[in-house]
Amino acid sequence: MFPTRDMPSPSSLFSAYASMAASMMLVRSMANELIPHPIRGYLLSTLRYYFKPRSPQLTLVIEENCGMSRNQVFDAAEIYLCTKISPNTERLKISKSPKEKNLTIRLEKGEKIVDFHEGIELKWRFVCDETEKNNPNGHNNGQRSEKRYFELTFHKKHKDTIVSSYIQFVLERAKAIKDEERVLKMHTLNTSYSYNGVKWESINLEHPATFETLAMDPELRNAVIEDLDRFVKRKDFYKRVGRAWKRGYLLYGPPGTGKSSLIAAMANHLKFDVYDLQLANILRDSDLRRLLLATANRSILVIEDIDCSVDLPDRRHGDGRKQHDAQYVQLTLSGLLNFIDGLWSSCGDERIIVFTTNHKDRLDPALLRPGRMDMHINMSYCNSHGFKQLASTYLGIRGHHHLFGEIEGLMGETQVTPAQIAEELMRSEDADVALQGVIKLLKRKKMEGDEVEDVADQNKAAIQKAKRQKLGNKPRRSGRNIVAKSNRRIRKFL
Repeated sequence: MFPTRDMPSPSSLFSAYASMAASMMLVRSMANELIPHPIRGYLLSTLRYYFKPRSPQLTLVIEENCGMSRNQVFDAAEIYLCTKISPNTERLKISKSPKEKNLTIRLEKGEKIVDFHEGIELKWRFVCDETEKNNPNGHNNGQRSEKRYFELTFHKKHKDTIVSSYIQFVLERAKAIKDEERVLKMHTLNTSYSYNGVKWESINLEHPATFETLAMDPELRNAVIEDLDRFVKRKDFYKRVGRAWKRGYLLYGPPGTGKSSLIAAMANHLKFDVYDLQLANILRDSDLRRLLLATANRSILVIEDIDCSVDLPDRRHGDGRKQHDAQYVQLTLSGLLNFIDGLWSSCGDERIIVFTTNHKDRLDPALLRPGRMDMHINMSYCNSHGFKQLASTYLGIRGHHHLFGEIEGLMGETQVTPAQIAEELMRSEDADVALQGVIKLLKRKKMEGDEVEDVADQNKAAIQKAKRQKLGNKPRRSGRNIVAKSNRRIRKFL
């Protein structure tokens, strides 16, 4: 124990405290008088920064998007964390489509997951922030935008290990999980997303078409397969020659010749997702770029009926789009071309672009050159090879049938699409009945073609007769009547 004479008395302690408090009040009063308010705030914040206790934890924020493109780390984390759900997790999102084998489980906002890597504890948290969306004039339009991100928290001393090793592990593990559970997706546009933009939404791609079931000429089919296989194996080649790793295909031919089925067969062969881009729903070049950046690698981008899906005003001889729409519609051919093979086309790897048209001659020549549409595939009317493939697929006929000779003879005299043949083959499971239906179809098509040809010949003769009457100064009325009558016949049969 200390001697009593060494202990300060209560009165002396109170006096010392009162003196200190008075001094502090004096200093504070002088500081308020002499130091401007902004400088005082800066000094106080600096003092707090240096004297507050430092947290040993570091938090990495992994946002859903990197500017205009997807953040691959976010997508990988979303997949990987589904395998780390613990009994302590309180809320999850769960879904299952008819074709999926397993349930799809995702974290609900605010949920936390604890993981370990090389003995290091890592804490994940899924965050969703919703904010009001303003239009360009600064006014609120009642719509809300959502910002999603993950927070990854760990001790600061493990920063190098986490960034260099753990993140790469998550990316590789997520890729392996996707490959194991891959379900092809068909992406289409959601135009109701916001007042000034569109985004992709997807469903499972369940089209069963394969190259083995297509009614195509064998040589053409094999050429397409070889071209696709060569494309996916040439990543290093495209990089070495300085070209974007993409390939363009033009499918042209009459309706019903299997263009959509060929696209599905390409997707099933390569295991690529399909993005169905309707240009008529795109108003601006900026929307087109945004959609391109939102497409994933290993995908097929499809633009069907390119000749009539959208008017491109900078290449039309007329007015293009309606005048009152001109101020809103800013999609141009130059924007489309840059989208296909310009600088923006290099924002992604292993992509295929497929254009379809019923009228190749109507396309702008700028779209047809190599680098934009590298391979032109003519989807023509059904021939004997295509018919035998359809008979094998629909009726299970592997060899020869006694009606094949008559059918092939008729097919050489008329034009019929694979879709029309397939429709007849679906009417009965009895091979004889179905093939008799095909024969009737071909005979009817041949008769219609002969009648139209006869009427056309009559019309041609009437026109020539009218010209002769005109040259002979005969009344022209009879020639006109003959031509009009012939035209009515053509319209009747067409």
